[in-house]
Amino acid sequence: MAIEWKGVFPALTTNFTADDELDLPLFTKNLLFQVEAGVDGVVVGGSLGEASTLTLNEKERLVRSAVESVEGKVPVLLNIAEGATRDAINQARQAKKWGAEGLMLLPPMRYKSDARETVEYFKAVAQATDLPIMLYNNPVEYRIEVTLSMFESMLDCETIQAVKESTRDVTNVTRMINAFGDRYKLLCGVDTIAMEELLLGAHGWVAGLVCAFPAETVAIYRMVQAGMIEEATRIYRWFMPLLEFDIRPKLVQYIKLAEAMVGYGSEHVRAPRLKLAGKERTDAIEIIEQALANTPALPDYLSL
Repeated sequence: MAIEWKGVFPALTTNFTADDELDLPLFTKNLLFQVEAGVDGVVVGGSLGEASTLTLNEKERLVRSAVESVEGKVPVLLNIAEGATRDAINQARQAKKWGAEGLMLLPPMRYKSDARETVEYFKAVAQATDLPIMLYNNPVEYRIEVTLSMFESMLDCETIQAVKESTRDVTNVTRMINAFGDRYKLLCGVDTIAMEELLLGAHGWVAGLVCAFPAETVAIYRMVQAGMIEEATRIYRWFMPLLEFDIRPKLVQYIKLAEAMVGYGSEHVRAPRLKLAGKERTDAIEIIEQALANTPALPDYLSL
């Protein structure tokens, strides 16, 4: 399946049992919840999916399960977040064998590579696979910014097709479009500025709170594309207290709590993460309960 780099791509959480094993039935339940709401692709094993704690075998099981479950309705992407170039290349090759149809690729982990090293890392992975790649540009969390000059030096890498734009600088969308036109598809990776970036020309949204609220997320995207800005803004304003979970250090725990409260996930996380407790948890529950009590009516957004 060729990937159209547009629309909503959930960064799926990874569901665990109380015994710290993969909970594939619950993972599948949430995945199908996303597909039924109209998402355009899914990302497995991302930061929200607790990638750094997953074994290679677990990643394989998640990808194969997702591919089987979606039955070709949407593409399944695997996130690659490795410290060594050879490990990233190996994972890219394995991903294709497992059935993944695309990759999301972070800069090297645990080492702050300079611009030359980062570009060579990206190029090495891109040249080792024919799977389409979305680079993840998140200098806030991962300390490495992929600059315009770095993107320029990768223009000839045909498999590098898209960017998860998470610099948290909305003007970067305009800079990228001014510099490269439509060469790189831009997908906002920060929930709290997603509508702003869509209005500036971003092609899609790699979303977090979508895991608990897929219909509202897809509705905002499709309404923006349809020019229904006032209607989309109303939903976005309702959504904002929830979207702010996405920029908290414990975003995994917050989003998993929201999933559990809507019946499509659990709070189980893999240590060293711990479930939210005390005031953090009660405050989060209050925000979620208030949102659920005031859920906005949605138009027939799937027909837009």
